[in-house]
Amino acid sequence: MDDKNDKKLDLILSKVEKIDKLEIHILGMETDIQGMKTEMQSMKSDIKGLKSRADELDRKVSDIRIHLENRTDWNIQLLAENFIELTNKLNQAIPVADKNLAYEVKVSYLIDEVQKMKEKMEEKIAAGDFATA
Repeated sequence: MDDKNDKKLDLILSKVEKIDKLEIHILGMETDIQGMKTEMQSMKSDIKGLKSRADELDRKVSDIRIHLENRTDWNIQLLAENFIELTNKLNQAIPVADKNLAYEVKVSYLIDEVQKMKEKMEEKIAAGDFATA
């Protein structure tokens, strides 16, 4: 009966060793799970920070969009309207400038003619010939 009890004892000891190994393995798994929980908490914190930054970025983009619509677009429209007005004024001024240039040419021609006539008169006065003038 000793042999039978020894076998039972060996079987029980073998099972106890397996249980001990399982306990060690389970404890390792519990440690790993606890580490994963800690990492997940850290990730949750990081995700909250990213969400906060994303919300801030969304607000800034919205502010920029509103600024573009309200200020920049309005200023561009104002510049365009003033450009059209200046272009119209320039177009009105160009014919006047062309006329001034034509008048300058005419005046220059008339000054030359008067100068020629003056020279002829001086020559006739010097020659004493008033009848043909």
